[in-house]
Amino acid sequence: MTHTTNEPISSTSLDQYGSAALPWSRPRDILVADSANVDLTFFVGTVRPDGRPHSAGVGAVWVDDALHFVSGPGTRRARNLEKNPACTVSTRLRGIDLVLEGEAFRVTDSETLELVAAAYRGGGWPATVEGDALTAPFTAPSAGPPPWHLHRLVLHTAFGVASADPHGATRWEFAH
Repeated sequence: MTHTTNEPISSTSLDQYGSAALPWSRPRDILVADSANVDLTFFVGTVRPDGRPHSAGVGAVWVDDALHFVSGPGTRRARNLEKNPACTVSTRLRGIDLVLEGEAFRVTDSETLELVAAAYRGGGWPATVEGDALTAPFTAPSAGPPPWHLHRLVLHTAFGVASADPHGATRWEFAH
């Protein structure tokens, strides 16, 4: 398993009213607590080979200090990521809207696959490992047939806009 620490190397307040930069721990802790247990939708934005954007809703989980999501190998999302791993992931968390920017890479090591499958099972999706991918008796209708490839997002930048106290807007930069 490849473990990286996704701690920001810098934080910048983008708040026009002078609020201090929000700590990265705020959205990260919500992702840890809620991504597998609360009905959150994450939107993955990728780039088609001709440069046009593509966005799709996915179920994602925060495991091993990173966001993970699945893609059917034949889906537009998976084909785009295979050619160009650059992507965005957006979601609305409790009290903060979050946009993550980075690169998503396929995960095939069995330890990480098992760890992420367990997180998905904990949230109610009965995922299991089959070879170098995940499978389950059901998934989203748009996911394509199993098995599904697992992707891990390597963060470059994140943006958070708080909708609850303490308010603010922040950009976090990560080493990559």
